[in-house]
This record gives sequence, structure tokens and C-alpha cells, in this order.
Amino acid sequence: MKLSKHQRTALAWGAVAVAAALLLWLLAPVLAPFITAAVLAYALAPAVQALVGRRLPRVVAVLVVELLLGVALLALLLLVLPILNQEIPALREQIPALAKVANERLAPWLAQHGIQLQLDTASIKAFVLKYLDANLEDWLATVLSSARIGGSFLLAFVGNAVLLPVVLFYLLHDWPSLMARAWALVPPVAREAVGGFLAECDAMLGQYLRGQLLVMLALAAYYSIALSLARFDLALPIGVFTGLAVFIPYVGFGLGLLLALLAGLLQFANLYGVAAVAVVFGIGQLLEGFVLTPRFVGERIGLSPLMVIFALLAFGHLLGFVGVLIALPLSALAVVAVRRLHAAYLGSALFR
Repeated sequence: MKLSKHQRTALAWGAVAVAAALLLWLLAPVLAPFITAAVLAYALAPAVQALVGRRLPRVVAVLVVELLLGVALLALLLLVLPILNQEIPALREQIPALAKVANERLAPWLAQHGIQLQLDTASIKAFVLKYLDANLEDWLATVLSSARIGGSFLLAFVGNAVLLPVVLFYLLHDWPSLMARAWALVPPVAREAVGGFLAECDAMLGQYLRGQLLVMLALAAYYSIALSLARFDLALPIGVFTGLAVFIPYVGFGLGLLLALLAGLLQFANLYGVAAVAVVFGIGQLLEGFVLTPRFVGERIGLSPLMVIFALLAFGHLLGFVGVLIALPLSALAVVAVRRLHAAYLGSALFR
């Protein structure tokens, strides 16, 4: 069978795509710091360019952006530590008491509905004393031991932590020249089509990321203020964490809800904490779904929450951590490609 020129071109590019995907799959464990740096470079390149536009040397601009990124990550870590610091000792004291209350009040009510529940408070107390009566160093040692993590893992982790900012620095510093070199590899005859496709992908992904950032900031402020009004001691760290975690649809909200419920039960030890969390997070969901997301993100982008969850799970399953990093950019490419294929199909002879 003789193939046309267009068919040969399509097969050639298909072979290149398959080879690239296979190489990415084989090298996934090694590529993690490089892919992470590439994703961060794509997101941070506009900030660097804005500083350069203000006549700041590019090297200084890159260092400033990396420093701000490090401060933001450190601030996020410092938000989580107070939650663990306060809730772990409270858990140690309250879990046996909650188990006793469940046996005395909840078990009889469930028994009336045919459900038999009887908690072994002695075993629960022994478990709590064994696993929660430890300091941070003992916890880290237990986690490392139970996961059977050796020195090689720690060495790789430290190596990646050192390598990531170095790779990110060089990518941000050479970003314009790297983009120019990549563009030079595109065949001249295909540059108009490829340029339009990439511009549409970049616009959609950029709009999605900017909109999600505004949604995250608004929700972080809402949850912090609402939980403070409900007299939660950990209102600020839980509120900010929940707002930032909603970037992962449903999963982030679920983690924030779980932390808030735990904090409410431990602080108030009655149904007020559960009711307050239900009201605050219920209003937060309505605010996110009917006001913030339509206003800042919009339905026209095409990346629905279900698509984001599927992309994260699918790419994470195939490529591990590297797959999670590239899930969103590749999903944007796929959405634009499907739109163009749909338009081409509607205009083709197959549809007539």
C-alpha cells in the first residue's frame, strides 16, 4: 500500500510521539527533578520576564523568583506543623475518651437499629499510647523504619532537593533561548498551524492556572475567617491549607474537611465542632462552585474537575510522580487537540 505525503508525515510524527512517551516512561524515576523544574519554569517564566522588563538583570530576576518560591513553600510547611503539633497531643488525650463516649451513647442507639458496635477501649488506649506518645524525631524514625527506607533513598531525596533549584535556575535563565531553539526545530511549513495550536494551549492553561490561583486565595481567606468566627484555635493554618489544597479537586477539600473535623472534635469535644465545620465547609463549597470557579475560571476552559482528577490519577498511575507533574499541561494539550479534531470532523466529508 502506497502512502501519501501527509500519511507518511503523520506516521513519522506518531512514531516520534510514541518514542518520546516510551523514553519518558523508562526514565520516569530519573526525570522527576527535571520535569518538576520544567513545570515550575513554565509557571514562573512570566514573573521572571516581568522583572526583566523592569530593567532588572535576568540573573537577579531568576534569583528573586526562586527565593520567593522557597519562602512560599516554607510558609506552607509552617502552616502544617502547628496542626500536627497541637492535634497529636490532643488525639492522645481525647481518642480513649471519645471511644468511651461512643460505647456509652452511640452503641445503644445503633443497637436499636440492628447494628452492634462495641469498641475495646483498653486496646485503643494502648494503641494511642504506643503510636502517639512520641516526639517528632521518634515519629520520623518510625516512618523511615516501617517504610524500610534506607540511606540510598535519603541520599536520592537530598540530591533531588539540591538539584531541583539548580536545574530551575538554568531553565529560567535560558528560557527564551530554549524556546527559540525548540521553535527552530518545527518545520517551516507547519509553523503556522503549530504556533496557533501552542498559543491556544498556552492561553487555556494560563487562564486555568491564574483562575485557580485566585480561587485558592479567596477560599483560603474565607475558611480562615469563617473558622476564626467559629472560635477554632487552628483557624488560620487549617483555612489556608484548605484553600491552597483545593487545587486538587475534591481531594484537597476532603483533606481540609478531615483536618477541620478532627480539630473541632478535639477542641470542643461535642457536636458544636462538627456542626460548625459542616456549616463553614458547606457554604465554602457553594461559594466555590457557584461564585468563585465560574467567575475566575469559567466553563469555557474545558478542564472540568472530573477531567483534572482523571488526568492526575491516570498519569500518576502510568508515570508516578512525574506523571502527576505533567498531567495538567498534557491535559490542556489534549483538550485543544480534541477541539480541533472535533471542528475538523464537523467540516469533513465524513460528517456530511
